Amino acid sequence: MRLKGWRQRVDAAMVDFMATWGIRLLRICLGVVFIWFGALKVSGHSPVVLLVTAAVPWFPPDVFVPFLGVWEILVGAGLLFRVALRLTLLLFWLQMAGTFLVLVLRPDIAFQYGNPLLLTTEGEFVIKNLVLIAAGLVVGSTVHRNSSDT
Repeated sequence: MRLKGWRQRVDAAMVDFMATWGIRLLRICLGVVFIWFGALKVSGHSPVVLLVTAAVPWFPPDVFVPFLGVWEILVGAGLLFRVALRLTLLLFWLQMAGTFLVLVLRPDIAFQYGNPLLLTTEGEFVIKNLVLIAAGLVVGSTVHRNSSDT
């Protein structure tokens, strides 16, 4: 009987911890990822330059990639420090939408043999953004309707 009570207390404590810290940690982790990826683009060390260039060939990569990096750093900083969260999330959604361009404009890069079920490494990189989008929805759910930025 004591063991069951102990398990319930531990379970309750874990649920309380996750409820208290989960969304905050999710927002912070998203911010860190965006700053990190953006800094790689700005510094010229991003492994996705060719992918970005292939997805948006109408922009010169030496201008667009650093621009995208700054954009991502701004999104990351907004998430990390809760600055202008509504605007930050708008920039987040626009950036996320842009990542899926490769699936539409360059399916040869994203799919093996043209089969949408057989992803390439680049395709997996893009599809994993579905998880980031879900995380953004969770963070966005914390923005209250009657406040400017929560």
